[in-house]
Amino acid sequence: MNRIPMKTPLVEIDGDEMTRILWKMIKDELLEPFVELNTEYYDLGLPHRDETDDQVTVDAANAIKKYGVGVKCATITPNKARQKEYDLKRLYPSPNATLRAILDGTVFRTPILVKGIEPCVSNWKKPITIARHAYGDVYKNTEFRIPGKGTVKLVYEAEDGTVKEQTVFVFDGPGVVQGMYNIDRSITSFARSCFTYALNAKQDLWFAAKDTISKTYDGQFKAIFEKVFEEEFKEQFEEEGITYFYTLIDDAVARIMKSEGGIIWACKNYDGDVFSDMLSSAFGSLAMMTSVLVSPDGYFEYEAAHGTVQRHYYKHLKGEKTSTNSVATIFAWTGALRKRGELDGNGELMNFADLLERAVIHTIENGTMTGDLIRLSTLEKTKKVDSLEFIQAVRSELESCM
Repeated sequence: MNRIPMKTPLVEIDGDEMTRILWKMIKDELLEPFVELNTEYYDLGLPHRDETDDQVTVDAANAIKKYGVGVKCATITPNKARQKEYDLKRLYPSPNATLRAILDGTVFRTPILVKGIEPCVSNWKKPITIARHAYGDVYKNTEFRIPGKGTVKLVYEAEDGTVKEQTVFVFDGPGVVQGMYNIDRSITSFARSCFTYALNAKQDLWFAAKDTISKTYDGQFKAIFEKVFEEEFKEQFEEEGITYFYTLIDDAVARIMKSEGGIIWACKNYDGDVFSDMLSSAFGSLAMMTSVLVSPDGYFEYEAAHGTVQRHYYKHLKGEKTSTNSVATIFAWTGALRKRGELDGNGELMNFADLLERAVIHTIENGTMTGDLIRLSTLEKTKKVDSLEFIQAVRSELESCM
């Protein structure tokens, strides 16, 4: 068969450890035999980030701005143990945080549902999408150790020279301090992205924060969401018969447990990080969730929501077989290819992405799956396969579909 051509490159961002191994398997078995892959490649593996003093991460973000679509493998955010393990020059920031700071936007994460993998919460019948703000907050914080007694202040120096300051805390001994920020422009983009996504999905939208405690910081998020909704989206929501409401984050957690799903839950950056992992695990597995960064400027970055699967990587290095779930990484590729096809008017590429996703789901529903799903499956007959065998089984199903 003729391979499907690609007109415009998409940005390919390689990563670390076991997901880097899966990345190559997916390209070799599921993509390159069927598509004339046209990508601009960036290696965000930790050794190469160290070699470039992390400039490669900035370059990758700017490439997504140039081409509009990127697909990213899972990467390491190093701590002190990782710094020692990889002999790094310094502790580099989260590559995802760097990418999101440059691209801005909102991360939408939705579980991938398959028959035989039932949610832990029995009344969840439909997917719950987490809309996670992808700018600022704790991921771009400034922090340091307080060595002893002293006073910490927040100081704002305006362009006209006026100064505003406020005491954070008077320390009577050692401690730690942290400062973080956000900007109205990004919060407004976050709100618009969430309302637009809800309209397209025809689903209710919740937004949750903690303005009772963080009266100014979280209060500004709440106020901007309300303003954007009232001025730009209220009538459209009423026409579609969907609703928007704000509630406190602890109330949202209680409500979500009693919901049947089928809603979009908008969260600030850290809240979205935590609750997307909770939802993915409750729906099945961290490796069974799609994740896409949608920028207000029309950029899209698709990724797997999970980490680099370090434990499996160490087994792989010993020559042992692993049964690592590659579904989220495959779906990152299909999402990027579908969007590339949509932007380029390439129906063949869009259709291929649909077929590959269908092949993945059929493979699991037919009982062939990795170890993490075997433990969750309610199917009568299941077959545990290793990492490569699962991808090869998907290829066989894909060829049948095609």
